[in-house]
Amino acid sequence: MKMVLLTLICFSLIFATASAIDVVIPGDADGDMIVSDEELEMAEQSCDEGKITSDELGEIEQIHDNYPLTIVDSANRTVTIYKPANRIISQGTWTYEPLFILGARDRLVAVTNTAQRVYSFVPGIEEKPSVGEYREIDYEKVLENNPDLYIVGSDREIEEIEDKLKPLGTTIVVLKFSQINKFEEELSNLAELIGDDTNVEAFLTWRNTQLNQIQERTETIDPKVRVYNEYSDMPWMTATSGSGAHDVVTMAGGYNIADVLDLPNSAEVDPEWVMIQNPEMIIIPAFFDYAPTDLTRYDMTSPENAKQFIEETSNRVGWEEIDAAKNGRVYVLDGECGACSCRGGGLIGVCYCAKWFYPEQFKDLDPEEIHREYFEVWLGVPYQGVWAYPLASA
Repeated sequence: MKMVLLTLICFSLIFATASAIDVVIPGDADGDMIVSDEELEMAEQSCDEGKITSDELGEIEQIHDNYPLTIVDSANRTVTIYKPANRIISQGTWTYEPLFILGARDRLVAVTNTAQRVYSFVPGIEEKPSVGEYREIDYEKVLENNPDLYIVGSDREIEEIEDKLKPLGTTIVVLKFSQINKFEEELSNLAELIGDDTNVEAFLTWRNTQLNQIQERTETIDPKVRVYNEYSDMPWMTATSGSGAHDVVTMAGGYNIADVLDLPNSAEVDPEWVMIQNPEMIIIPAFFDYAPTDLTRYDMTSPENAKQFIEETSNRVGWEEIDAAKNGRVYVLDGECGACSCRGGGLIGVCYCAKWFYPEQFKDLDPEEIHREYFEVWLGVPYQGVWAYPLASA
């Protein structure tokens, strides 16, 4: 019997594939998706005999010790996985930087065209196979690349996605990375899914230390600076409670004037309403894929586009009488920094905003240097580009 099991184990290690809904787990000889103590013992014997490598044995040991593993994803779905995810496709753009932080860039077997544009500065991203735009996925391409983990940023089309990927038995998980207060949980879930939490503690310590320092300095400020934010490509569309942009503003010590609106995430507002609220500060999150022209991005060397956008916007009807526009306190902030939690877990956008909101209290804060450190230490790429304009004076 042991010889039969050993033969099955070796066969599964060498020829492991995913076909139909049957996902082969390395070391699982009886097909129950679990590596038992007996199966681990036989894998150790097989390694001693040179039939499998020490790396293969290490993978089996990891599965035996840590799997099955169950998480609750961002859509409150219970998701069970039976082995670490080694072949990943992320439809959601905001999951890429957390994957880079965790050192999982090489596990991306394919990427969206959107990610290739937004993260063209990350080595190897442009060379990976594409599965279409994040809103127009080519599921045939997804199937061709055979992911064992497929990440989406919303549960709106989850049933359709599950149906299309059913032939692969792919694990589908929702990780939004949109709200700052959920970043730690989502990053930890992602680390569990890939079976590697090596960078989690160090990164969260780096991030949280600086976020806490900012919050400590702003919590006693009263009144808070009144802030209006408006997406660069959607005039009069503002971020409300529940959005990443709202989180960035409030964690930087500002008061989001749209917090009173009883609408989740965003709302279209009347110009007269903004004039009545008369914000002291305006933040414009600019997304590379949606702005009428690029205002921020990695390979830009001049902030001229952002400067011109602010000048034109500040003179439009409904803005010219607002204190923020009259006093030159209108700012462009890259969308990945200012409207979600993906850029440094929200830290980078909070740093820029805190410096803009309260320059006297944050004379010693240098958002550019923190941004540089994030790029070079956690993303592993040289820092450059235009991400915020105008920069606050030291």
